[in-house]
Amino acid sequence: MAFPSPIPSPLAASAMVFAGGGAGAVLRYQLGRTMTHWLGPNVVTAFPWATLAANVTGSLAMGLLAGYLARFGTGGEHWRLLIGVGLLGGFTTFSAFSLELMLLIERGQAGSALSYAAISVLAGLTGLYVGLIAMRLA
Repeated sequence: MAFPSPIPSPLAASAMVFAGGGAGAVLRYQLGRTMTHWLGPNVVTAFPWATLAANVTGSLAMGLLAGYLARFGTGGEHWRLLIGVGLLGGFTTFSAFSLELMLLIERGQAGSALSYAAISVLAGLTGLYVGLIAMRLA
C-alpha cells in the first residue's frame, strides 16, 4: 500500500491510531473470550493466560514490525502509527515496553534497561494498588 506522503497530518495520524487501537482492543477481548472457552473459566482465573498470550504475541508482532520497518522502511510512519501505536497499543501496551527495553539492551545500556524494567513493573503494580485502594475507600 502506498501512502501519499511520508509523514501523515496530525488528523490522519490520529485516525490511524484510532482505527488500529479499536481493532487491537477487539482482538484482545476476543483472545480473552477464546482462551476462556478453550481452557475454562477456572484455569483462566487461576493464572492470567490471556494477558500473557496477548503480551507475548504483541511483543512478537512489535518485533516483526520494528524489524520490517528497519529493513524496508516503506511507509514507516504510517505503519508505525496504525499497527505499532494503534493495533498493538490496543491489543497490549506490553509490546511497546518490550520494544523499548530491547532497544536499551541493544544499545548496551544494561543498567538503564534493568532500571526501566524494574521501575515499570514496580510502579505499575504500585499504581494499580493505589487505584484499587482509592476505589475501595471511595
